[in-house]
Amino acid sequence: MIDRILNTWEMLDARALVQIAILAVGIFFLLQFLGRSRGTGVVRAFGLLVVAIFMAAQVLVIIFDLTVVGRVLDYLLATMMVALLVIFQPELRRGLMWLGRHGLWKVLNSQVDRPYLDKLADAAISLSNLRIGALLALEREIPLGLYAETGTRLDAEISLPLLKAIFQKSSPMHDGAVVVSGGRILAAGCQLPLAPLEVSNRMIHGMRHRSALGTSEETDAILLVVSEETGRISLAHAGRLQSVPQESLRSRMLELYLARKKPGTEEEAHAA
Repeated sequence: MIDRILNTWEMLDARALVQIAILAVGIFFLLQFLGRSRGTGVVRAFGLLVVAIFMAAQVLVIIFDLTVVGRVLDYLLATMMVALLVIFQPELRRGLMWLGRHGLWKVLNSQVDRPYLDKLADAAISLSNLRIGALLALEREIPLGLYAETGTRLDAEISLPLLKAIFQKSSPMHDGAVVVSGGRILAAGCQLPLAPLEVSNRMIHGMRHRSALGTSEETDAILLVVSEETGRISLAHAGRLQSVPQESLRSRMLELYLARKKPGTEEEAHAA
């Protein structure tokens, strides 16, 4: 067996190493791509387990020259690829939409984000002064299409009159959240996940704040909340909820939006 392993190692040439590197990079980006959905840890763990088993089986096939087993693995791989396309169809669709909105063009035009953040901040301040409660979810890296599907699709420009109409008590969508993606209002009246009761009770906040906190724990979105009772404006991000003065709302939103998803960065941004 050791001789077979040594012979297999000697057979590796530059071409084989390049192919292995390409496969490794492809698997890495596939896991990163699938990891943008909910249940990120489960998806990545399952993906790594499948890849590890498949690679180990391929090594055994090469070492012991198991031709029949190799053919069966090839069929299983093809079937698995089709199954992945079916199982992760919603994630793949949202991922392609995300690439269209946040690809190279966004990297080359990062300053485009600033105007619509200012629009949202101005709208939140106006809603605060009018004591109109509101909840807005700003999409960052993780797509929010799953939540947008629970509401009414709008795909409209951000404007104060539209937001006022959505969050007026007479509106059928005022109890839900507005999902903002790519500088536009994607949907309104959306249902967001709630934070656990013990967390919300300790923080003594309403359903909007509880939804904002819960969504910030599951995604990297920025949640903007306007209290109907007090007019206070709060921002939820990375499982944290904090009240923000009107005069610093714009700068704080921009800071959170541009923050990288690193463990230390989020705490530093919160402490700033």
